Amino acid sequence: MSPYPLNNILFLDIETVPQFADYRELPEEWKELWTRKSAFLIKDKEIDTPASVYNSAGIYAEFGKIICVTCGIISRNHDEKKLLLKSFYGDDEKILLQGFCDMVSKWGTGPDKFLCAHNGKEFDFPYLCRRLIIHGLCVPAILDFSGKKKWQVPHLDTMELWKFGDYKSYTSLNLLAHTLNIPTPKDDIDGSMVYRVYWEEHDLPRIVHYCQKDVFTVAQVYLRLHGETLIPPNNIDIK
Repeated sequence: MSPYPLNNILFLDIETVPQFADYRELPEEWKELWTRKSAFLIKDKEIDTPASVYNSAGIYAEFGKIICVTCGIISRNHDEKKLLLKSFYGDDEKILLQGFCDMVSKWGTGPDKFLCAHNGKEFDFPYLCRRLIIHGLCVPAILDFSGKKKWQVPHLDTMELWKFGDYKSYTSLNLLAHTLNIPTPKDDIDGSMVYRVYWEEHDLPRIVHYCQKDVFTVAQVYLRLHGETLIPPNNIDIK
C-alpha cells in the first residue's frame, strides 16, 4: 500500500521546447552561449554543430521553455480509482506557469502533500523552479526545498523508487511501464518529437494529449510499485 494517502499526491509531467524555432533566430550573444553549452551534446564534430543540435536546447532551463504542465490527482470511490487531470499549456510560458502556481499553491497548503513525477527530482521539479525564477514568479512552497533536509522534501520520483538505492542507471517511463506489465496508451509521438510537433507542425493540443498520457502512466507506475490496484483506462476525468 502507498505510505501516503493517494489523494495527497499530485502527479505531474512537463513538456519543454527550445525558446526559438531555429538556431538562426537566436540573438548573437545567446548563440555564443549555446555554442559553449552544446559542446556537451556534440559527439561527432565532423557531423554535429551547435545549429544541428539546437532541437535539444529544450532540456536546459536556460535555453528552453515549458509549453505544458499536466497535473493529476487520484480520487477513490470505494475500491475504484479515478484520475483527475488538469493541464496548463500555451505559447506564453509565464501565463501557464502562473496558472499552475495558483492551483498548486491552493492544493499544496495542507500538511503531508507530495509531488510525484518520473525523473522529477532531476528534471521536472528543478526545471519548473528555474523557469519560475526567470519570469519573476514565486516558487510555491511545495516546490521550494531550500533550507530543508532531504527527508523533509515532499517530492516523490517513480524512477528513484524503482532504483531501490541503485544510482547507476536511467530507466525511461515507457520501459518501466512495460516492465511492470502496465498497459499504456498507444502514443503517436514521443519526447524526441515534441520540438517538431510544436515548432514545425504548431500542434500544441497533440503535445498536451501526450503529456496527459504520461501523467496517467506515472500514476499507474506509482500504484503498481506499492501493490495498489490500477486505474481503469476509462476512469480519467480531464478538466
